[in-house]
Amino acid sequence: MRLIMLEKIQQPIADDLSRYKGVFRSALQANNPLLSAALNHLTRRLGKMMRPTLLLLCAREGGAVTDEALHAAAGLEMLHTASLVHDDVVDESNMRRGQRSVNALFDNKAAVLVGDFITSKALSEVAMTHSLEAVDRMAWLGQTLADGELLQLNNTQSTIFSEQDYYEVISKKTAALFSTCAFLGARLGGAGPERAASLERFGHIVGLCFQLRDDIFDFDENIDAGKPKGNDMHEGKLTLPVIYALNTTTDARYYRLAIRVRTREASKLEVQELVDFTIAGGGLEYAESEMQRLRTEALDLLTGLRDGAVAEALGMYLDYVVKREK
Repeated sequence: MRLIMLEKIQQPIADDLSRYKGVFRSALQANNPLLSAALNHLTRRLGKMMRPTLLLLCAREGGAVTDEALHAAAGLEMLHTASLVHDDVVDESNMRRGQRSVNALFDNKAAVLVGDFITSKALSEVAMTHSLEAVDRMAWLGQTLADGELLQLNNTQSTIFSEQDYYEVISKKTAALFSTCAFLGARLGGAGPERAASLERFGHIVGLCFQLRDDIFDFDENIDAGKPKGNDMHEGKLTLPVIYALNTTTDARYYRLAIRVRTREASKLEVQELVDFTIAGGGLEYAESEMQRLRTEALDLLTGLRDGAVAEALGMYLDYVVKREK
């Protein structure tokens, strides 16, 4: 059912996605045997192509899916891929999207260098748009992704559990990429600043919902999301569900426990205790309600789009993100 829905979402840009795949795969080639092996591992499965899909749909709304839009889609997906490779080194993660991470297959040194190579290729792709606006936005995105990671690292030393801090991190780590895809897709497709800004906001909200859904997955033993359950807490990350539960209890014991989790001093049993507390405290229901609030705002942004087929596809895209099962 999920595959059928995704195919329906991508139907208006099916031919464009085929062209995108060619651009993406041809750009990530190398003669170096180690580098080639790592790149082949990363590109063996292109996944659902969520971000390129958003960019190309917004380009279609702008007027046309141009070659420049295809290069932007490839470049942004490469920057995203490079950031994940580096994230896995920082987080000491062994799995990514249900398969071994690059640092697990090779080592941290190789993974960092592979990530650097892909970042450089991403810049080359965006340069092929011949758009200073696209290059400038790409540079901003790289800075923003790194800023988000550093904010998250800094939060591990904080004794404050703030929703505002949480949203600042995910706005930079996740939503910035989706908003950039929507904005550049619209602009490179021919949209003016006002319509591009509206689609940019839509992309930002989609990114927030995407991260909220991922955070909920981390608590569900019945969902295979490609990483172990409770993984965020084991990495010292406290997401919205647990932040909400902590801010609605008067039991100081859970505050102390949360600090131990943040500093990665907690045992597996203590992590499980905080997971159980979060579920009992209504954290998952609260995160779900936040997604629904954001969904309503995002749907309002789709009224008045020029292309009815694209508006319908973007609405389904939003629901796919909000309701997805992994």
